[in-house]
Amino acid sequence: MEKTLFEQMGGTYTRVGDYFLPDLKLPEEKTKHIGVWGQRHKRYLQEHKRATHTTLLTSGKLNGYLADIDKQAEEMFSRLVEQTAEREGVTEQLKSDNQLEWGRRINNIRNRAIEIINNDLIYN
Repeated sequence: MEKTLFEQMGGTYTRVGDYFLPDLKLPEEKTKHIGVWGQRHKRYLQEHKRATHTTLLTSGKLNGYLADIDKQAEEMFSRLVEQTAEREGVTEQLKSDNQLEWGRRINNIRNRAIEIINNDLIYN
């Protein structure tokens, strides 16, 4: 019996009852830590960009892609908070003089940075 194209390419079959099913597996992918930003983007891909998610998953590039998004978002968050706090005068001096005011203002800055990252990077 002539080999199928799948077998010619190195594929194998497993017999299950009366059927021969192809032995399919995803390519090996180096596991990297994915933080909160990467998890949010993964959920977005699964719910709204299924084709992109499936393509990345089956090519073995999903984990690396999400780790990269997570790293970019973390760096962007730190940079935005630092630059905005400096521009708005939220300093260590304010923190020592009036902790409640400093906390209110820094939380406002952090929330704006999160909103920017979500709009520009995570849900895009």
